[in-house]
Amino acid sequence: MSVYFKESQMSKAKASKVIQRLFEILGRLQTGELLSVKALAEEYEVSEKTIQRDFNEKLVNHFPIEQVQNRKWKIKKGYAIDINNSMEDKLILNLLETMAINTGGVFASKAQKLLSKIKNHHENTIFTKLNIEEIEVKDFNTVMLLETSIKERNIIDFIYNEKHHIDVQALKIVNFEGFWYLIGIEQEILKKYYFKNIRNVIVTTKQFDVDTEITELLENSISIWFQKDTDKIEVQLFADKLAAKYFKRRPLPTQKIISEANNSLEFTINITHEMEIIPIIKYWMPHLHVITPHSIKETINSDIAKYTEYESEYKV
Repeated sequence: MSVYFKESQMSKAKASKVIQRLFEILGRLQTGELLSVKALAEEYEVSEKTIQRDFNEKLVNHFPIEQVQNRKWKIKKGYAIDINNSMEDKLILNLLETMAINTGGVFASKAQKLLSKIKNHHENTIFTKLNIEEIEVKDFNTVMLLETSIKERNIIDFIYNEKHHIDVQALKIVNFEGFWYLIGIEQEILKKYYFKNIRNVIVTTKQFDVDTEITELLENSISIWFQKDTDKIEVQLFADKLAAKYFKRRPLPTQKIISEANNSLEFTINITHEMEIIPIIKYWMPHLHVITPHSIKETINSDIAKYTEYESEYKV
């Protein structure tokens, strides 16, 4: 994952030329022309790589075209490209979307969401509400530096919480429950850093080897509470019919079903820290119960007792 604002930094004049070139190419394809990459490169006075990139990155994913022998392109049999007044707008939006994707990272994600709204505002029948923490424009430079260090495997130096000056092997930028974090290794210990508390990032020339276990660890994690180099804890849970539907529709990582009866569900998951699962159990109470381990049951019962005591003491 890395950020390079190469295409997004193109000048207005260059962007206009690109759009015009793509629009003309689409028009010629519509008339049935078989277009050669080499011939187009000579005609538009650009490299063959540029023309091939026009097709591969900007056109093929949005229009019914295909590449045939000798690097030539044509419209697919039985299809048509609707050249109308809105085509240029669509082409521009598709180009902007491709540019956003190429930047990668947080910017790409935010840009794609915005562009999808624009592209579908006339016929948008789907509504989603993602409670994801906003990354401010002033923080984009930090994102780019972090992503560059992750890609190039360079150790970074930054100030955390306005006071701690640390060197970190940056591994991943992640989002858990809507909040952004940097996952890294500091003095051989896996740590998580809240993104908005990171300041003054410097990418050093010192490099490190990537820990391949991190990707698997992240894939199997439930929340930011996951731990490295700890024994896995198997948790056995029972979900009644109200909660079972949820865990069938969106299983937790490592979830394995043991039995199903009367629309209920009994299953296990593996965690590395009890706080990965405790908030979920509390959220689904009284419809989700811990069978094992006993330590997690005790923790939840203790929390319930403290809450009840607090409610009794401060009841109005």
